[in-house]
Amino acid sequence: MAAQCCCRKATARPPPEPPPARDVASASSAQLFRLRHLRLGLELRPAARQLAGCLVLELCARRPAPPALVLDAHPALRLHSAAFRRAPAAPAPCAFAFAAPGPPLPALPTAEPAARPLPFRLDPFTDYGSSLTLTLPPELQAHQPFQVILRYTSTDAPAIWWLDPELTYGNTQPFVFTQGHSVCNRSFFPCFDTPAVKSTYSAVVKAPSGVQVLMSATQSSYEEEEGVFRFHMEHPVPAYLVALVAGDLQPADIGPRSRVWAEPCLLPMATSKLSGAVEQWLSAAERLYGPYLWGRYDIVFLPPSFPIVAMENPCLTFVISSILESDEFLVIDVIHEVAHSWFGNAVTNATWEEMWLSEGLATYAQRRITTETYGAAFTCLETAFRLDALHRQMKLLGEDSPVSKLQVKLEPGVNPSHLMNLFTYEKGYCFVYYLSQLCGDAQRFDDFLRAYVDKYKFTSVVAQDLLDSFLSFFPELKEQSVDCRAGLEFERWLNATGPPLAEPDLSQGSSLTRPVEALFRLWTAEPLEQAAASASAFDISKWKTFQTALFLDRLLDGSPLPQDVVTSLSQCYSALLDSMNAEIRVRWLQIVVRNDYQPDLHRVRRFLESQMSRMYTIPLYEDLCTGALKPFALDVFCQTQGRLHPSLRRTIQQILAQGLGPTEPPAELGPGPPDPAEDPAQPPPALLLGDEAPGALALRDVNVSA
Repeated sequence: MAAQCCCRKATARPPPEPPPARDVASASSAQLFRLRHLRLGLELRPAARQLAGCLVLELCARRPAPPALVLDAHPALRLHSAAFRRAPAAPAPCAFAFAAPGPPLPALPTAEPAARPLPFRLDPFTDYGSSLTLTLPPELQAHQPFQVILRYTSTDAPAIWWLDPELTYGNTQPFVFTQGHSVCNRSFFPCFDTPAVKSTYSAVVKAPSGVQVLMSATQSSYEEEEGVFRFHMEHPVPAYLVALVAGDLQPADIGPRSRVWAEPCLLPMATSKLSGAVEQWLSAAERLYGPYLWGRYDIVFLPPSFPIVAMENPCLTFVISSILESDEFLVIDVIHEVAHSWFGNAVTNATWEEMWLSEGLATYAQRRITTETYGAAFTCLETAFRLDALHRQMKLLGEDSPVSKLQVKLEPGVNPSHLMNLFTYEKGYCFVYYLSQLCGDAQRFDDFLRAYVDKYKFTSVVAQDLLDSFLSFFPELKEQSVDCRAGLEFERWLNATGPPLAEPDLSQGSSLTRPVEALFRLWTAEPLEQAAASASAFDISKWKTFQTALFLDRLLDGSPLPQDVVTSLSQCYSALLDSMNAEIRVRWLQIVVRNDYQPDLHRVRRFLESQMSRMYTIPLYEDLCTGALKPFALDVFCQTQGRLHPSLRRTIQQILAQGLGPTEPPAELGPGPPDPAEDPAQPPPALLLGDEAPGALALRDVNVSA
């Protein structure tokens, strides 16, 4: 989609054509400037679903007089003005003036030094963003601090999710949250939208009365007289980790440095499930990897519209409220985000092509924390569950799929968000686990990771930094040339397609996985009469959630099953599974749908009428629409679409419209689904492992930290 051009008549030389981007996920000039700090003045306007902003970027050029500054932006972001000024000698407090009551944009206080206008131009850059080019004064000197001031509005942006009150749990206040990973925050504010660039930030936010505002910051305050919230992040972070949420949120302390935030009706459940646990996990992580660097670790539970499971925003992890129902998944997802405080937030992958550096290391650290806290058997069970999903994905994609590489090569213009897949997490984990086995002692490897974080904290790295540090920390392994072992070369780990070159020994979890395998064999390999009679020996009501989910996933892999087997399974388990959490129910209902088992379709309807989360609804709609049950899906959708977030509604419309040809979709669907190229908020159907990807694994199979 062509970017909207908001041009000011140039008073200086016209901006040059931007050179080709070095990093396809960032502005081309990111390496020409040092970003020292960014300040945001934001006004939330929920009635108009609009964010009005004033952005101050404090920079200095790395060499004399670069002709232009190029930032990432987005067609949803309308730039109203751009200005330049020398940076004040003394750092100014983060202050902005907000017009009362009117719609004018936030502005710098009049006491601050005046700025002069800058010519600017917005150009198409990729299908998920735009390139903002600003002409700089020719007299600008290298290493001379200066500020660029941009005033803008953003509406219906991929990073900014507006919810009307009826789409919240309390139905009283509007709600808004941002989701920046991987490259969406360019629609929140113009920026260097690459993990290679980090800076501190501060913000002042004005919101309607009664709305609580939170940001991913180390310091926060509310000034009642001015009606504004103030935030400051003292450590450098990449643009995608600047996050905001606002709504009817209340806090409850759950530990000495942690609290949960949630809508009032959810707060008791969130508090009871996490009270004391987060401090336990933080303390375990600190014993393994060194001090927690971010001060507080708070968690905010978001409505089901949150597009992923969890996001590791520093100081304020975002978690989808739907997961509160599933205790073990909640534990694993939050511990994964805790691990990101060291791996991902403190030390970040410098390019999205090496996302495994954050996700693989965080997954390894997550499993070390769970082993310390809950024992090796539980960790092995969760690992077996995830590796099972990895092999399922391998069958879908084929072993030669380029996205199965750890170092994926991004073609120019390809959205890095499309790389979110199980290889990033689980193949990355297997490589890190392999490195730990090379040194022969998990605690020695913990010591290495602690030193690695201490060396690279608050910076961005590439894989070679990790591997060079590993060989330097273990010189005896370097002498043995472990990086070149035949078939297990480090380069092969990084660049070969297919499954992991080696997988962990999970025998310590056999007490939990053996019953799952036995019950699955019983239902699929034994005569049906014997299976039904012997199944009573397995009391799955006493199983852990991951055991039951693993069993159901195995049955899903084998579907369609013989109809008499499905009937017997339903007689044995349907009522019991219907009383369990959503992670269990959605898997059983997928079995019902894939086997066209009509007697249990009423359970599918009831589930879809009560679930508004994309991680549960999308898998069911995809399965419903692959066979004869599409009319059933259409009927359920027509009854529930008014309670769905517009983004989820569009996605389901796309699913329902598939296979109908180039004609208009059925009248019952309403307006046709937008072309992904024309709606950057919607990932294209080719998105692998995205929660809209037909026939692929749902994001519920991944510890998505977006």
